[in-house]
Amino acid sequence: MAVINESRPEEFILLGFADRPWLELPLFAVLLVTYTLALMGNIAIILVSRLDPHLHSPMYFFLTNLSFLDMCYTTSIVPQMLFNLGGSTKTISYMGCALQLYVYHTMGGTECLLLALMSFDRYVAICRPLHYTLIMNQRICPLLVSTVWLIGISYAVSEATVTLQLPLCGHNKLDHLVCEIPVLIKAACGEKEANELALAVVCSFMIAVPLCLILASYASIGYAVLKIKSSEGRKKAFGTCSSHLIVVLLFYGPAISMYLQPPSSITRDQPKFMSLFYGVVTPTLNPFIYTLRNKDVKGALGSLAKSIFSSK
Repeated sequence: MAVINESRPEEFILLGFADRPWLELPLFAVLLVTYTLALMGNIAIILVSRLDPHLHSPMYFFLTNLSFLDMCYTTSIVPQMLFNLGGSTKTISYMGCALQLYVYHTMGGTECLLLALMSFDRYVAICRPLHYTLIMNQRICPLLVSTVWLIGISYAVSEATVTLQLPLCGHNKLDHLVCEIPVLIKAACGEKEANELALAVVCSFMIAVPLCLILASYASIGYAVLKIKSSEGRKKAFGTCSSHLIVVLLFYGPAISMYLQPPSSITRDQPKFMSLFYGVVTPTLNPFIYTLRNKDVKGALGSLAKSIFSSK
């Protein structure tokens, strides 16, 4: 019994930037602003996609799921970070860490697959326009999204559960801002090479396979667009894909540097900044990228704002 209590501490100390306390106040302010913007932007995307009949299409159905996912993503880590940065205590309970681990990695795994699904939607729309309504119909879209969520949940549950079983030998200090699987594996004692190898294999599958599907989809899209004779048609086709490509780069770039790099090449503070980027910055930028580069969404937001102010 003593071994179990020693291997599972009641709480973890998240060191964060404890060696640089002057960073905490600016980081608190930045996180508070970005979290507020992330919630407002993603809620706005969900509302206009649901309320505007012109946006009742597979593309905006997937975008709504991405916005909901991003809200859950940031909410799983930012409130805890704000609490730790704004107070003297830098702790998180063991159960809180476990819950954060499950939710955070569920959202990350699901977003990897959802971005690939969105690229497939664009591929069908541009390369198979005559079959688009048959392939991306009202039955298949919810089924595809449900499958993506199921795989994301399965990935998180399996990886997080195995990680939480590792003995910590009384170690309760994590050199990070949040509870992440690589951080807990690093803090564990005893034989952990098998866990590191399993994490590398699973993450390679969850990141590399969807990314390859995205690249294949856009290679086909690029080839199809180049065959369009009208410059206006090419511009419109590229316009529908550019926002998604930017989001893919913002998400996959930090994820690859965090999970697919050899541990020896990762600096001490790199995981912290990468987590802030793909866990906070990217979900905040996503709704603005889709809004600023999409006339339909901008028009729907304008109509929603007019209806709200006119009712008042």
